[in-house]
Amino acid sequence: MRILAVADVPADRFYEYYTEGKLDEFDLILSCGDLRPEYLEFLVTMAHCPLIYVHGNHDDSYGRGPQGCECADDHIIEYKGIRILGLGGSFKYRDGEYMYTEKQMKSRVRRLWLTIKKHHGFDILLTHAPARGLNDFETVPHRGFGCFNTLMEKYNPQFFIHGHIHRNYDYRIPQICTKGSTTVINAYEYCVFDIEDR
Repeated sequence: MRILAVADVPADRFYEYYTEGKLDEFDLILSCGDLRPEYLEFLVTMAHCPLIYVHGNHDDSYGRGPQGCECADDHIIEYKGIRILGLGGSFKYRDGEYMYTEKQMKSRVRRLWLTIKKHHGFDILLTHAPARGLNDFETVPHRGFGCFNTLMEKYNPQFFIHGHIHRNYDYRIPQICTKGSTTVINAYEYCVFDIEDR
């Protein structure tokens, strides 16, 4: 299965400079947040495949959400046997609908234990924020969540996909790295990867 992951800024390749058929190779699109609903609706319409998203910290205006797309926040969505666990939002640095303290994010994770158990774990952890100490920053607005590290260590998902850390902040920020057996992808703008159907 070929997956297009997107986050934070529209990818001109698939939007401003879109040509017919450019999105045909993808079986699934994952959005890590902070993208306008109109952009996600364009992608899901032109790609003819599902688009699953979580909220970013700037997505207060989503309302009912992008039409034709499915929100994974706080549950697991299965697609072709691939289990996707969604936890959107960022570290709280001001009042906002999708901003959380570490304690609040841990509470969200705790409420998911039965769902995770029923699905026998998950294959992809889809978030907006990064994990603490894994390509995040010390500044509160760009701090990652420690409980994401715990999730990876306990369940060993194949992939952890996040956004929020714009790669133009620092040229040394990697797009792909690993934590244990998990491949970590910063989906800023876009990233393409493959995963085997289960």
